[in-house]
Amino acid sequence: MFFEAAQMTLALTAVSILIAIVIGLMFAFMKISKIKPLEWLANIYIYVVRGTPLIVQIFVFYYGLTEVWMISGFWSVALGLAFHNGAYIAEIFRGSIQSIGKGQSEAGRSLGMSGTLTMRRIILPQAFRRALPPLGNQFIIGLKDSSLAAFIGVSEIFAVATTQGANTFDYMTWLLVSAVWYLILVFLLTLVVSAIEKKMAVSD
Repeated sequence: MFFEAAQMTLALTAVSILIAIVIGLMFAFMKISKIKPLEWLANIYIYVVRGTPLIVQIFVFYYGLTEVWMISGFWSVALGLAFHNGAYIAEIFRGSIQSIGKGQSEAGRSLGMSGTLTMRRIILPQAFRRALPPLGNQFIIGLKDSSLAAFIGVSEIFAVATTQGANTFDYMTWLLVSAVWYLILVFLLTLVVSAIEKKMAVSD
């Protein structure tokens, strides 16, 4: 049961983080944009996410989207987590991009590159290296936050633990088992992030 639940937890985390990276990068560009309406929209999005609980955001996605079309609990949680993590990832990317010296952009332009090409070939690769450690932390947070999927009936690790606790009247044992599973998954994710960091350090 827990092995299948762990697969569900990893799937939720992977899907939500991939979507969140796209959202975060888009809003990071909007926030550093010289177009004021885009900057205001990005600020509003980040403020709303930071100012409201994640469980509320997930429930809004679950009950709000089902008013329009039927959506599974998995995708409700995945989109809710992506919406939430996207705001924090946007700030990570924004800080990393702005930390790259202006001389890098000027060097790219002096070589005849357009602003977009300079960003893609020079700025973003360096920014991603600097963003990787905080991104790794955000990935781990996203993995643990996936436990909230239990509240809308998705059978991930925490949901299985609480169900078994209710069936056996022994909540503590099953909650400790779920804690061990989360520790194992976090350990594996940490190894992956560390391996990527080492590979990029070699390229540096």
